[in-house]
Amino acid sequence: MATKLRLSIYPSKFKSLPFLDELLKKFTVIGGNASEELAKKIAKKLNAVYLKSNLRIFPDGEGKITINGKPKKGKIIVVQSTYPPVDSHLIQALSLISKAKQYSSNVIAVIPYFGYARQDREFLPGEIVTMDVIAKLFKALGLSKVIVVDIHSKIALDHFKIPSENVSAMPQLVNYFKKLRLKEPLVVSPDLGGALRAKEFAKLFGTSYVALKKQRNRKTGKVQIRSSNLNEVKGRDLIIVDDMISTGGSIIKATEFLKKQKCNRVFVACTHALLRGDAEKKIKKYGVSKIVSANTIPGSTAVVDVSGIIAKAIV
Repeated sequence: MATKLRLSIYPSKFKSLPFLDELLKKFTVIGGNASEELAKKIAKKLNAVYLKSNLRIFPDGEGKITINGKPKKGKIIVVQSTYPPVDSHLIQALSLISKAKQYSSNVIAVIPYFGYARQDREFLPGEIVTMDVIAKLFKALGLSKVIVVDIHSKIALDHFKIPSENVSAMPQLVNYFKKLRLKEPLVVSPDLGGALRAKEFAKLFGTSYVALKKQRNRKTGKVQIRSSNLNEVKGRDLIIVDDMISTGGSIIKATEFLKKQKCNRVFVACTHALLRGDAEKKIKKYGVSKIVSANTIPGSTAVVDVSGIIAKAIV
């Protein structure tokens, strides 16, 4: 009782002691090679022990992962996005989870960007629903929970037979754009499928939105904009909102169309900026002033931190 009394009277003095800091840390966060910086930020938010993982690639392409240190007893959080190389990062995530399970029965997987989420159903005859295969692998490892950020399809989460949670980076992205001096801002969805996302963004921002009509050829991937003239975009700053950008084809088509409608500046807000190859250069070449993304995938556009919302989902 005496110890508890002293701690309550002098919290600032005793919380600075290293031994007490360790006692207060309930979680261990293991950062995968793909999400090291984000994992560190999540650990800091949780006041958790952080363990780095090292990756060694052999000449034949195989990877060997080593965790630096021994996790504490209790809840372990493994953080690893599965952006390209998707398969390698996925195997690394599964391996880290498997190792974590040797130390704790309570392991949470944080997969900020979840690859294969677009393969959530059979679109054409003979297609394999890869998301279902991957979900079974995660379930087999005995996870307590899976946390993702703005997953491409919520149907993808239905394949998991374990607790799962999809958190949104939209509020953080909105806060970033509120700090910019925009002229009569208008939110734009590059397709009808993202209309609800654009509506949410616009509501949080305090403005209106429009959704373009996009058509994509399932076999060739070619994108076309089918929208008619949009008078409401004339002279206004636009924010194209999407969950992810890979090659930038949809964004480029949308920007070309919007520029013809005599809009002002065009910005892009997305959670996951894959930006394969020279996608970022191409997007800006076609008139986009700035691309803003979350740090689910590290890169030059990843200026919005989602460690806070992930930490809340963990506790």
